[in-house]
Amino acid sequence: MTRTLITGASGFAGRHLVAHLRATTDWELCALGRSSQPDLNTVSADLLDRAAVDQAVAQVQPEIVVHLAAQSFVPTSFEDPADTFNTNVIGQLHLLQAIAAAKIDPLVLVISSNEVYGMVLPNDIPVNEKTPLRPASPYAVSKAAQDLLAGQWFYSHKLRVIRVRPFNHIGPGQKAQFAAPAFARQIARIELGLQPPVVQVGNLDAQRDFTDVRDIVSAYHLALVHGEPGAIYNVGSGEPIAVRTILETLINLSTVPITIEPDPARMRPADVPTVACDSSYFQTRTGWRRQYSLDQTLRDVLEDWRSRVQAEANHSY
Repeated sequence: MTRTLITGASGFAGRHLVAHLRATTDWELCALGRSSQPDLNTVSADLLDRAAVDQAVAQVQPEIVVHLAAQSFVPTSFEDPADTFNTNVIGQLHLLQAIAAAKIDPLVLVISSNEVYGMVLPNDIPVNEKTPLRPASPYAVSKAAQDLLAGQWFYSHKLRVIRVRPFNHIGPGQKAQFAAPAFARQIARIELGLQPPVVQVGNLDAQRDFTDVRDIVSAYHLALVHGEPGAIYNVGSGEPIAVRTILETLINLSTVPITIEPDPARMRPADVPTVACDSSYFQTRTGWRRQYSLDQTLRDVLEDWRSRVQAEANHSY
């Protein structure tokens, strides 16, 4: 049984990764986090507490480390860039230092982000791993720093680190901060008569590369099994989809008539018009292919929010 330490295991992608690894491997899974998880062995540590992280890593002696923990909401990074940078960059640095202090040689998967590419130019699309980094938000800068820091540890300390740059991923269990779940939550509330039949929206013209989170975590697993230390891999669908299409698909799945209304608060200070991923390098290396269609993903997202909103309504009575 391969001892695997996962940071951010209680997050959106983390929960799906734990489920995937439990279903497909016999690895011994352990979470590193500030609070224990009832269904998963957990070592308690705040990534900003260097001594606690040292102790946790020394205790687990992991053979694999998956670093998912991050402040991942772009608007929050504009509100508090220092906290985003500390959480994402200093937290990762403490983890890498703890690995060195424990004198172990695990395979480390660092989850970067397509946001590091930032303001991609029309001739950059689809985006491959050699596209220049032009981060356009404090979050993107923090992920670029994480990415470069991981590379530095590969070059300077011979740490067996693999970097994955996932593009937008959606699916059941995601917070309503993000576009697709925000739309689905509003639709579910409208269907139950909990709000007027109007969906508040941000920029619908932006085109993004959406992949089901269950396909993304499958990619993480394949990166660990088939990836090359030191390498960087883009992971995404390769198909730019307008946010408007996401909304229209969800509205077509609703049971009541719905209109839309722009909300200035949902607009970003800087927004990239179109993003599409070139994941051919990763696909060739690992054989990864998507299993979930966008329609199926959006159906699952809406059903998830129907259940959650119904449970919230029942609890309030």
